[in-house]
Amino acid sequence: MAKVLICDTILRDAHQSQAATRMRLDEMLPICDKLDAVGYHALEVWGGATFDSCLRFLNEDPWERLRQLRKALPNTKLQMLLRGQNILGYKHYADDVVDEFVKKSIENGIDIIRVFDALNDTRNMEQAVKSIKKYGGHAQLAMSYTISPVHTTEYFVELAQKFEAMGADSICIKDMANLLLPFDAYELVKQLKEKVKVPIQLHTHNTSGTGDMVLMKAIEAGVDIVDTALSPLGNGTSQPATEPLVATLKGTQYDTGLDLQQLSEIAVHFRKVADRLKADGFLDPKVLSVDINTLLYQVPGGMLSNLISQLKQQNASEKLMDVLAEVPRVREDMGYPPLVTPTSQIVGTQAVLNVLMGERYKMNSKETKGLLRGEYGQLPAPVNEEVRKKIIGDEPVITHRPADDIPPEMDKYRAECAEWIQQEEDVLSYALFPQVALNFFKARKEQQEGKSVAAAAPEAPKAEAPAPNYQLGKAIGVNMDVKVYPK
Repeated sequence: MAKVLICDTILRDAHQSQAATRMRLDEMLPICDKLDAVGYHALEVWGGATFDSCLRFLNEDPWERLRQLRKALPNTKLQMLLRGQNILGYKHYADDVVDEFVKKSIENGIDIIRVFDALNDTRNMEQAVKSIKKYGGHAQLAMSYTISPVHTTEYFVELAQKFEAMGADSICIKDMANLLLPFDAYELVKQLKEKVKVPIQLHTHNTSGTGDMVLMKAIEAGVDIVDTALSPLGNGTSQPATEPLVATLKGTQYDTGLDLQQLSEIAVHFRKVADRLKADGFLDPKVLSVDINTLLYQVPGGMLSNLISQLKQQNASEKLMDVLAEVPRVREDMGYPPLVTPTSQIVGTQAVLNVLMGERYKMNSKETKGLLRGEYGQLPAPVNEEVRKKIIGDEPVITHRPADDIPPEMDKYRAECAEWIQQEEDVLSYALFPQVALNFFKARKEQQEGKSVAAAAPEAPKAEAPAPNYQLGKAIGVNMDVKVYPK
């Protein structure tokens, strides 16, 4: 058995899961020389919600962040998370946008791109894989792990075999909700190692307190790489902490080869960052406590907090247990989609509506309709046809790859933001988050010129896709701004 390799998420998923993705670049760069000397398999530094957060909240260019990190981490592979045809946004984009985004990500310093689709629909991952291979990146395909009558070990093994046939350089078990239990992890990894030849990586969280045990059983079964997060932002809703695992494996056949003293010194820096995030109100101590509700209701921690928030705003907090009971029923009606962005928002909001309206599917979001129309891709299991008819009537259901209906978009986006382009990457920032990017471009120009250009900023196109369910939430007074577990 070769040593276990570590991918540390401290610069991406750790602060996304615990602190609303608010770690700044100036808090990363001073410690990069030490991170680079550790000998990690990779550092996850980009993708997920970091792109949105940089533009929307931190006044940072996400592309410049990536370039700076690449320069500061010359000896370590850099990894990112990509939502397949959704890229890093909340709708499907045309193939030319996916291709250009992958190209620029690799050009600016990304080595490994982890691609997932909320429905595990491989068609929504095809273009990303083609582009990664074309531009010389490492294509890691991730299976969104969940539990249902159709999501068996056999299901995931077959999915992994499809990934390998598509050209995956490695495969990730993406346990975004911490639903994978230790002995199930052992069995899944064991079968994957028997059936596919590429390396297997495991990504889990410690929300329900099982994360460390899940990693250990997966390691015993032969997993090649595991995701962990340095202890100042590890555990809880984040990944299991790096240092305890390194210490546990030291001197065994699985020894990571990492230096615990070195990691401890780096942790001192991130402890200060965590203190700042706590002081600014982004790091709530509650994210570190064990939340068994994930295992009881199969609802990710972030999704649960959003359901509570929605009900509180409707003065209906007492309905929480009704909503938690309704979530699995809605999920079954919709063909058992895994609960990850954007399906977690869709299922969760629909469950809230069903309970608040007093009648199931009396009011439905356009995202619910889109999911049942096949606009998000192939659902894992057959849907409840009575429910589908009630919601979309006789409208046709898409059975082909949804992106086949989207004509090339890059030229359109380039024309719309032409006056603001200072680098080709700006077109991609605009494509993903039009209004947010325009606000950033305006502020950037003001800073560069030292004068106000407020009057010059154009309106964003009306076609911009809001975060899932935002318009519906506005209509009934439910806050949809909180992104549910945006992985």
